Amino acid sequence: MRDRLDELGATTDVALITFSDPRQLDPYQDIHGLPFPILVDRDRSAYRAYGLGRGSLGRVWGWSTLRGYVGILGETGLGRLSRATEDTRQLGGDFVIAADGTLAWGFWSSGPADRPSVDELIVQAGAASQPPNA
Repeated sequence: MRDRLDELGATTDVALITFSDPRQLDPYQDIHGLPFPILVDRDRSAYRAYGLGRGSLGRVWGWSTLRGYVGILGETGLGRLSRATEDTRQLGGDFVIAADGTLAWGFWSSGPADRPSVDELIVQAGAASQPPNA
């Protein structure tokens, strides 16, 4: 998404919301070069408000997740892997909020690898910025 922010238009804001320890966020933002804010939802009230629950062990730690970690190991070795310090079963999502504050579109992940494409996010953000049909 960071590489395609210009496709969203000047009136669209992007934010990442996490429940991570705030001390981890500056390094994360620097490493990934994120040009948008990271907001912290420590008590996960936003997660609950948007219906983001927890995944089963099988779903969260299934083959797609294991393949992802094998890929990391292949690229960097054990150096980038560390013990989880947070709730690895918390599911995420991607949401487009209209200018009036209503939910225009949502994607509720069923596991860590379940995400909409950047193309889909851009289309949905564009649709939300259009005035409603009269």
